[in-house]
Amino acid sequence: MHALSLLGEPGLPADFPHWPWVNPSAPKGGELVRPAVGSFDSLNPYILRGTQAAGLLQVFDTLLASSLDEASTEYAHLASGIELPADRRGITFLIHERARWHDGKPVTAADAAWTFNTLREKGHPFYRAYWGDVTEVVAEDARRLTFRFKDDKNRELGLILGQMPVLPQHAWEGRDFAQPSLDLPLGSGPYKVERIEAGRSITYRRVADYWGRDLPTVKGTANFDTIRFEYFRDTAVLFEAFKAGQVDVRQENIARLWATGYDFPAFRQGQVKRQEIPNEVPTGMQGFAMNLRRPMFQDRRVREALGLMFDFEWMNANLFYGSYKRTTSYFSNSELASSGLPSEGELLILSAFRGRVPEELFTSEYRVPVSDGSNTNREAARRALALLQAAGWTVRDRKLVNAQNQPFAFEMLLSDATYERIALPYVQSLARLGIEARVRTVDPAQYQKRMDEFDYDMTVALFPQSLSPGNEQRDFFSSDKAREPGSRNVIGISDPVVDALVELVIAAPDRQALIDRCRALDRVLLWGFYVVPQWHLSAFRIAWWDKFGKPERNPRYALDLASWWVEPARERALPPKPAAPAATP
Repeated sequence: MHALSLLGEPGLPADFPHWPWVNPSAPKGGELVRPAVGSFDSLNPYILRGTQAAGLLQVFDTLLASSLDEASTEYAHLASGIELPADRRGITFLIHERARWHDGKPVTAADAAWTFNTLREKGHPFYRAYWGDVTEVVAEDARRLTFRFKDDKNRELGLILGQMPVLPQHAWEGRDFAQPSLDLPLGSGPYKVERIEAGRSITYRRVADYWGRDLPTVKGTANFDTIRFEYFRDTAVLFEAFKAGQVDVRQENIARLWATGYDFPAFRQGQVKRQEIPNEVPTGMQGFAMNLRRPMFQDRRVREALGLMFDFEWMNANLFYGSYKRTTSYFSNSELASSGLPSEGELLILSAFRGRVPEELFTSEYRVPVSDGSNTNREAARRALALLQAAGWTVRDRKLVNAQNQPFAFEMLLSDATYERIALPYVQSLARLGIEARVRTVDPAQYQKRMDEFDYDMTVALFPQSLSPGNEQRDFFSSDKAREPGSRNVIGISDPVVDALVELVIAAPDRQALIDRCRALDRVLLWGFYVVPQWHLSAFRIAWWDKFGKPERNPRYALDLASWWVEPARERALPPKPAAPAATP
């Protein structure tokens, strides 16, 4: 087999020449300078400790390559072929006979087996959940790598194993994989690390004799001779650096800047371009997430009350220039999102949990609060206060306190000062109920450490989704992961019902079952009021200095900068690039 797909047959035949959206004749050369925020202290992107440098994944080949134009489809890459047993309780990958590490040694099935075992034992805790249904991995010979599964229920397991990077066993002999390091990594991918300035910049050099340069999954990509990431202390400094030409491209996630920030000379003169590119990417859930490990958030009525005080309509009009949609699902912008009342298929699933989930789930449509946009929604405040009082909180001397006279006070932890302008109006709304919320912004390294240790009350969390959710849902929502430092169960959900629904999603036998099961899980999460839903945008907003060529279209599910290239004539028409930016660790 040349490909795997969860949604029917792969869209491309075994002899496809290249990805449909790329320019296979794109010229090689030039430099792409990209921005990053914060700092880094590790060149190992696969462990919990340390802050990894941007761009490292392009150093390492994966067994299969995901199509950015198809949902849940992967094609042969480092593995030249795929074999599935009749019982579907395993998968075999054939390592490409030409595959080589950057030091010239062959990539072997033994390397891949060592990688799997090492990542599961010493890598980020995520891998233990993601690969939990694998019982054994065997390097049968130099090229044959076989995984065996505990059963045939986990339909996406072959796909997620295809996403596995393969690391060189010989390069790690005598070294502790679990420790962060700034040693230049050895890989087999299209780029290698050329140099670093610790915490400030990292430069990648295209591998001229890259073994996979003629693969259909590579042609038309990896066009830049060098890719450099420059680090900045915050997003404001980063934007000024972009305006000055110190970085080449910027993906804009601040609505205010997109609406008003691009009136600068280079943009007016046509030297900087920008575009809003529609996409079909499921946007998942972004919101103010409450840490259920804190007693104050363990009552569902309290969490619902906090959601009532978020005035999205005011924020969208006054802060976002009306550019966003309110998120109403953990699977937003996809057919997996729940809406209305449960369908017959959903009811068959949810009825088994009746009495253990909110009864409103069966009788009422979940709706996020909608305000008049005045930021003084008194009706919402009255409803919120009633819920808080029912949960045992009362207002005394303008402060919300419990029966022990302890105030309702918490800290909202942020990693980016940009979010302060969203958090502070929300804090002011909460203050009208007597809630004392504080906003604290810390540097990315400290933020990551506190997140890994679950040391926060509330934060902004993102639960990204694909069109084929599966094993990653364990890391987001399962009870085991609520207790495992470094997991992505930010909320701390520990609910047997959610655990059961997650396992049903993973074991969905067909597409309709997956839709029904995701919608059922979605409803239980929404009616738990675990997050205050924020917003989403179904497009990429990108700005760039006009030195690039790019394909006529972008793939449906990602922004593929790897398929861009430098046009020398355009680059010569631009003003000289300024001196290296004053990046800070």
